[in-house]
Amino acid sequence: MKVTTTWTGGRAFEAIGDSGYAINMDATEAYGGLGKGATPTEMLLGSLAGCIGIDVTMILRPYLDKVDKIEIETNGTRKEEAPKGFTAIEVTFTIDGDIDSKKVWRAIHLGEEKYCSVSDSLSGEISFRLILNGEEQSA
Repeated sequence: MKVTTTWTGGRAFEAIGDSGYAINMDATEAYGGLGKGATPTEMLLGSLAGCIGIDVTMILRPYLDKVDKIEIETNGTRKEEAPKGFTAIEVTFTIDGDIDSKKVWRAIHLGEEKYCSVSDSLSGEISFRLILNGEEQSA
């Protein structure tokens, strides 16, 4: 999977992945942005919610006709100093419908522990490369 993220001026970027959909990101005004897109950290929380939400709906597919609403709220606690990464993330599912809570909890736990690639990636190794003016540069 590949996502190409292109600077569009100021602090703004546009990311386009294999799906072809564009995602606009920008810093808040406090960090020199114009707020013309979601912040990258908002996208991270949204990506986690979307990933585990997809898994939960796949696991609960036989019962979805009895579900009226699924809403997922992610609240991240961040460090005070830079880099202000997340120290904790709470994911709250609000579901309306005629479905047993044990089935929903099972789906949430399976999503997080077995299927959600975003939650699994939060502890993954990150490496960097630099190509400057067409030539790869070593660190």
